[in-house]
Amino acid sequence: MFRALADPTRRALFEELTRQGEQTVHALTRYAGVSQPAVSKHLTVLKRAKLVRHRREGRETHYRAQPDALAPMVDWLRVYGAFWRDRFDQLEALLERMK
Repeated sequence: MFRALADPTRRALFEELTRQGEQTVHALTRYAGVSQPAVSKHLTVLKRAKLVRHRREGRETHYRAQPDALAPMVDWLRVYGAFWRDRFDQLEALLERMK
């Protein structure tokens, strides 16, 4: 998941789908400002990470974000956020005692 969102174009596509809702590959290509094959490759990476889903409607493929897929990353960040807050609190207490 981190690798999928590390690329700025993929991150922008995911954010656009999250904000605007379901969109076609053509709409995402116009938004991204890169070629349609490049957008398709980025969407494939996002699909593998389960960050987007797609559906076919005639000749068009529609994509939508799956923000719930971010839950494991959010949980991981929450654990490390608490860890570092605790460490900084300990450092602050130590520095106060040293004064």
